[in-house]
Amino acid sequence: MEEQKKEEQTTGEESKKADLKESANKLEALLDEYMVKKAPFALPTGVKEFIVAVAPYLTIIFAIMAIPIILAALGLSAFLTPFAMLGGFGYGLGWGFGMIVSLVVAVITLVMELMAVPGMFKRKKSAWRLLFYASIVSFIGGILSIHGIVGAIIGAIIGWYILFQVKDMYKN
Repeated sequence: MEEQKKEEQTTGEESKKADLKESANKLEALLDEYMVKKAPFALPTGVKEFIVAVAPYLTIIFAIMAIPIILAALGLSAFLTPFAMLGGFGYGLGWGFGMIVSLVVAVITLVMELMAVPGMFKRKKSAWRLLFYASIVSFIGGILSIHGIVGAIIGAIIGWYILFQVKDMYKN
């Protein structure tokens, strides 16, 4: 009986993973259509080469700069959350939720981008895909944090445009 429950649970988890992967593939195909094929202009090959060559180094530099900022934000949020709650239920709850979402998204995105760095140097398609997934996480986090929906949309469009323009530079 327990083995059957475990098997059903495993099958359900695999189904959810397959659905999530299928959704990401559909989003990738849609964005490829609009950010590459129907884009009003394409980046020149020299610009793409420059972006792909510089991107791993920029990722490392920004990660080094982001780690202390994330740790400081974590400390400040722990210190300031009780004071935000004094501002009232709506303000304190919104601030606390937005801060937690932002920190979690920042950490997840940072880890995914750092995982992609070795593949970025080798120009592997798996590294590009990790960057794409990190951009999805960042976009969803921006939408959930409520404070920057417009900024999340604009940032995602710009980021996806650049990411999809250089996609052909990454090979398997």
